[in-house]
Amino acid sequence: MGSVLVVTGGNRGIGRAVCERLADDGHRVLLVARDAERGRQAAAGIRGDVEFVAGDLATTASVRRLAEELRARCPRVDVLVHNAGLWPGRRVLTSDGVEESFAVNRTSAGADFSSLRTYADTKLCNLLTVPLFAERWREAGVTIDAVHPGVIRTGLGDRGGPAGWLLKAVKRKWATVEEGAGPVVALAGGTGTGRYFDQLEEVPLRGPALDGELARRVWDEAEALTATR
Repeated sequence: MGSVLVVTGGNRGIGRAVCERLADDGHRVLLVARDAERGRQAAAGIRGDVEFVAGDLATTASVRRLAEELRARCPRVDVLVHNAGLWPGRRVLTSDGVEESFAVNRTSAGADFSSLRTYADTKLCNLLTVPLFAERWREAGVTIDAVHPGVIRTGLGDRGGPAGWLLKAVKRKWATVEEGAGPVVALAGGTGTGRYFDQLEEVPLRGPALDGELARRVWDEAEALTATR
């Protein structure tokens, strides 16, 4: 009997490729996307046990609604693949007053904004808190890992104008979404915790990602923003 897996941002790109691979392996997949029409089309186009669940990760209230919907759909979730992500070209605040890409990619405020720097900072926040998440859930038997799937040709960061055209031209040389799905699917069946993988290779965290004080600040800020204390 297959496992139950939730994949956020599963309607396109790496997320959809991950859903396809997991469903093909015989697992039940709950494909989460905020765009209902695209989400339903994606789920309908994948062979196997794939079910669409509408969900937006931009606000605390919408995340809680998604959690309740997932709880109603299935008694347990074996694996959560948090694949959803934004690479915005301008600063947008959610109804919680949080910069949108920090809200979706990583729960943290993001007071300043730079298209490239902000996206990179959201990923750093994720890596900073991997050890803290792993330790918090260790006794419950829940494993928390992070993976960089490689530089993949997706629609992430697409925009108009000369910069957008140049980015699309560069992306033609990047790996496919099917290649990007490989490391994610491989990690979904892992048994370790608190690890970081660069594609299929486990590598140690480096530089700012090892800053314990900064990690605690990011964690505390996320707790305050989501009122989980």
